[in-house]
Amino acid sequence: MSNSIILVGGGGHCKVIIDILKENNDYDEILISDLKENIGKEILGIKIEYTDDQLEDLYKKGYKNAFVSIGKVEINEQRGKLFNKIKNIGFNTPVIVSKSPNVSQYSKIGGGTLIGKNVVINPGTQIGENCIINTGSIIEHDCIIEDNVHIGPGAILSGGTYVGKNSFIGTGAIIIQNINISQETLIGAGAVVVKDINEPGVYVGNPARRIK
Repeated sequence: MSNSIILVGGGGHCKVIIDILKENNDYDEILISDLKENIGKEILGIKIEYTDDQLEDLYKKGYKNAFVSIGKVEINEQRGKLFNKIKNIGFNTPVIVSKSPNVSQYSKIGGGTLIGKNVVINPGTQIGENCIINTGSIIEHDCIIEDNVHIGPGAILSGGTYVGKNSFIGTGAIIIQNINISQETLIGAGAVVVKDINEPGVYVGNPARRIK
């Protein structure tokens, strides 16, 4: 059981994680917990057999690794709540890294974070816990990404960027160098951020502007 992992939450993002885990061959057994109504469904050949209410019992039975496997497409606290739950139970929350990224040895990555395929993370960068660094994104040198942030596919963060906790950087967004982005901020797909964002909200366009 020590070489098993529980994925907390089914759906599309769970597929991505399973694909990476199977490719890496890091774990002998993968379990999935989800809502009661999803019991019995399969994700890439793995049956959902448990609910989140059973996580503590699974830990007591000897399962020690767990990972939040729901995605994040808006500003919400669901991923953060699940992450805190599995940490409070006592689970180890590993970093999951695909085989294809280019991750500097001089970067730091917090537990529970996923580094997707074809990602670049350059020296001096610090990434917090429970983050999603999605397919093909580029995180340049000396960036700081706080906890529970999702960097969307193909997004580019230039050197010295700061992203506050619980934020979402959309697909293909571009953040120029030395920009600070407030916590609880959503940057829309394809947006270009050219100045600091000090107020939480939703920002879109080129240059990015606040719409709500």
